[in-house]
Amino acid sequence: MLEKFEQLDRAYVSSFANIVDTDWGYLAYNEHQPDYYDANHAYISTFNQSHHEVIEEVSRFYQEKQLTPRFYLTLNKGYEEFLAALKEDGFQYEEFMSPLQLWETKVAVEVHPAVTIEEVTTEAAKQNAIAIECQIDELGGEIREQAFEAEYAHPAYTHYLLSYNGIPCSTACIFQHHHDARLESVATLKEFRGKGLIGQLITHMQHVVTERGIERFWVAPINEQVEKVYKKSGFNTVAIFKTGHAFLGGKSIKDIQNGQ
Repeated sequence: MLEKFEQLDRAYVSSFANIVDTDWGYLAYNEHQPDYYDANHAYISTFNQSHHEVIEEVSRFYQEKQLTPRFYLTLNKGYEEFLAALKEDGFQYEEFMSPLQLWETKVAVEVHPAVTIEEVTTEAAKQNAIAIECQIDELGGEIREQAFEAEYAHPAYTHYLLSYNGIPCSTACIFQHHHDARLESVATLKEFRGKGLIGQLITHMQHVVTERGIERFWVAPINEQVEKVYKKSGFNTVAIFKTGHAFLGGKSIKDIQNGQ
C-alpha cells in the first residue's frame, strides 16, 4: 500500500517541479519559485553511492541554477555516513518524525448552520483562499501565493473555501492522481480556530473523494498535534517515517513553521 503513496507523492512533486531521476533518487527544481523548498530539493532514497560525489553533484546542479542546495532524506540504512559527509561539507541539518495517515473510518459530523463550503472556481474565492493561506506560517507565508496560482491552474488540484457566518476563514485542497488523493494546504485563520471548522471542511472533502470513486485518501501531517486533528476525522496512522532536511543556506523548515 505504501507503494501507492510513493507514486502519489512523486506525482505531487511533479505537479510543481521539474524532476531529474538519478541512481540515488531525484532532483526537483523550479527556478520560478526559488524559495519553495518542496519544489527545489534533492531526494535521497539510497545511500550506496560515494557520499561526497553525490553531494558535489547536487550542489553543482542547484548552484548553477542559482538555487540553494537542499536535500530531503528518508533515513534508511546507511544514512549516518551520508549525514556525516553533509555536515563535513557545511550543510545544516534537521530531523522529523513524519506520520502518514489514510482515511479508513467515516465519522459523522453535523453540518454547522453558520458554515458554508464552496469549491474555489471564481476569482473572488481564489483571492480569499490565497489571503488565508498567506497568513499561515506553516504553508510558507507570502510565498504561498505563487504556489497557489500554479496549483489552481493544474487539473489535479481542487481547492475548497469555508466561510463562517459569511467570512472566509478556512481552506484545503485535494490533489488526485489516478485512484489516490491527498489532503493538502489545510489552513484556518487563528481567530476562527477551535470551532471544529477543519472537521467540517474535511468531511465535505471526504464526500467528494467518495463520489469520485477515489480508493485511498492520504494525508501527511506536519506534527503530532496535527496528526491528532486528522484522527478525529477518521484518518488512521499507517506509517511513521524518520526524515531529514539538509540545507546549505536559508531558514530551516522548523523556523518557517514557527514563523521565524
